Amino acid sequence: MQKVLIANRGEIASRIIKTCKQLNIKTVAVYSDADEEMPFVKEADIAHRIGEPPVNKSYLVIDAILEVARKENVDAIHPGYGLLSENGGFAKRVSEEGFTFIGPPHSIIQKMGDKVEARKVMQEAQVPVVPGSEGGVDSIDAAKGLAREIGYPVMLKASGGGGGIGMIRCENEQALVQSFDSTKNRAKAYFGKDEVFLEKCVENARHVEVQIFGDEHGNIVHLFERNCSVQRRNQKVIEESPSPELSMGTRQAMYDAAVKAGRAVNYINAGTVEFIVDEEENYYFLEMNTRLQVEHPVTEFVTGLDLVKWQLLVADGQPLPLLNQDEITSKGHALEFRIYAEDPKTFYPSPGQISLLDWGNSEGVRIDSGYVQGNKVTPFYDPMISKCIIYGKDRADAIERAVEFFAEVQIEGVKTNVSLFREIIGEKEFVDGTYTTKWLQDYLTANRA
Repeated sequence: MQKVLIANRGEIASRIIKTCKQLNIKTVAVYSDADEEMPFVKEADIAHRIGEPPVNKSYLVIDAILEVARKENVDAIHPGYGLLSENGGFAKRVSEEGFTFIGPPHSIIQKMGDKVEARKVMQEAQVPVVPGSEGGVDSIDAAKGLAREIGYPVMLKASGGGGGIGMIRCENEQALVQSFDSTKNRAKAYFGKDEVFLEKCVENARHVEVQIFGDEHGNIVHLFERNCSVQRRNQKVIEESPSPELSMGTRQAMYDAAVKAGRAVNYINAGTVEFIVDEEENYYFLEMNTRLQVEHPVTEFVTGLDLVKWQLLVADGQPLPLLNQDEITSKGHALEFRIYAEDPKTFYPSPGQISLLDWGNSEGVRIDSGYVQGNKVTPFYDPMISKCIIYGKDRADAIERAVEFFAEVQIEGVKTNVSLFREIIGEKEFVDGTYTTKWLQDYLTANRA
């Protein structure tokens, strides 16, 4: 593999470029008019404009991306994470054009991208799933009947996609009736089909995911877990590895289940098996993300491995760098904070020019940023400025370093959520590691009234 096109932008592209440089692989960036002055454009060996700022006129235009790939005669295309990274149609087009897709085959992406189909696969593989519908729910009457059977609250989810856009919590039948049609319409608009399904809402849960890797030779391993339970509106805010407050028995059972999930679909490349864990440490499959995750650096910190390097080697047909599970170890503790250009009170995006960007001089800190001082945060894309990953010899040490880090950070020109992190890392539930997926929202409700 000599030349790779990165079909993404910002810190994602910069992260991939960094590893490619270490492997002496040339990189091709694609950019919109809004990103012409962004760091990733300058960091790549070659960069091509592909369209206007809106993603549907640039980063989601498959034909424009493939035209650049042909022009530059690249060997492979890395989709990054977000945008086209879990688009099975894109992966298929890449392969049909004769380029290597740095990720799983399109068939796996499509199968795991359909949440209803993914549930069926996991049930057949005897991986625990959250109680819910066997398939899509076609009518409100069917939804009401099932909800009465499994009990409220329930989660109404789009089968074609996840995240905050694709799901809504319904406390009672009235809420279910009010949400049913709107959720179907939203699913159609965002994911191309209006199929929805129903799951029991697991209360006081923790969101724990296991990183897996597979190769073309049938090898599959796990790279331990990450806790992603600090969430707002079903969106992750802080991630960490290892997960606090989780017994070794449950941890190992989840590793085994994740590998079993990967084997069920003959998984290749990087993937993440997401679980929800209840108060009794019963765990249930949520979904499989068929790409590298935003939070992968915490895994890199505790394992000492470069996950993008693994992706490139596997895509090149090579076996996993470490085939024996016992060779992969976890040491220390890592926390990741997603710093956004947003109003810390309303959480509305705060576009503008970054007039000051100073990360300080704290030890054990990795900054994965898509911006430098002077860049503009535009309203066209996700307003994340950077990911700040902090490592310590244990969780207490990592938190202490986080306190020092956030005391030094200075960002001006745009509003950010830095002040929120300064609050969170001092809260008892976070320090003790006893938080659940509803903790942050409850905290905000109590402290933002």
